Amino acid sequence: MDGGDDHELLEKHNVNVVGFGEQHIVLSHGFGLDQSVWKYVVPHLVDDFRVILYDNMGAGTTNPDCFDFQRHSTIEAYAFDLITILDTLNITSCIYVGHSFSCLVGAIASIHRPQLFTKFVFMGASPRYLNDVDYNGGFTSEELEQIFSAMRDNYKAWCTGFASLAVGGDFNSWAVQEFSRTMFNMRPDIALCVAQTIFKCDLRSMLGMVTVPCHILHSRKDLAIPFEVSEYLHRHLGGKSVVEIMDTEGHLPQLSSPDIAIPMLLRHIRQNIAS
Repeated sequence: MDGGDDHELLEKHNVNVVGFGEQHIVLSHGFGLDQSVWKYVVPHLVDDFRVILYDNMGAGTTNPDCFDFQRHSTIEAYAFDLITILDTLNITSCIYVGHSFSCLVGAIASIHRPQLFTKFVFMGASPRYLNDVDYNGGFTSEELEQIFSAMRDNYKAWCTGFASLAVGGDFNSWAVQEFSRTMFNMRPDIALCVAQTIFKCDLRSMLGMVTVPCHILHSRKDLAIPFEVSEYLHRHLGGKSVVEIMDTEGHLPQLSSPDIAIPMLLRHIRQNIAS
């Protein structure tokens, strides 16, 4: 890849690199969001880390013409996007902080290139959202189809309701308004494709191949993901892991409860898992 192609790739994902530390840390956002979800986190990191921020393809900040409906129908596509970004930046080792579906993006990337990652910090992670025998993912197949149908029928109205439920706050709260804003920015057909890719995925069989040490953070009450999913991850990941339940509500605690979530997130970024 020549210099022009490098620049085009980084521009396509709105890659930003800030900070002054020698160690790299990647912040990756979840569905319906963009890198702005980390706005309260970044100031605490820039003195000690080189912070890499980027937007997953399909986010409202990316060019919708660059979204490949066939390619991005699997989580693996986002994982290879991540690997390509890191390679383009000549990053050979990083701490990876993932939120929501981006947790599994990092996990899959590590199966292909484990040496790229020294540690994971996952917030609101799930390998499967659909209930199964002896597994509570949070949704029935009927509930997921209702979500997809509502997105098709009236995307803006769906965003308004989903934002409030996911954040766990009043619609007039700043966090709900912010999540609504970033979801509104997504093109509806792209949002539906991404949602179907995420909510229909089942990556449980891959967890044993993930050997990077993992810090798992989870809200005590999260409409999207039951807290027992974090224990499932802890039991099935192939490397060392630790779980901590945050005394927060909602799927975006870094926005809705930054006073609680951010200190805990920073502590796990800086600490290693005890042997």
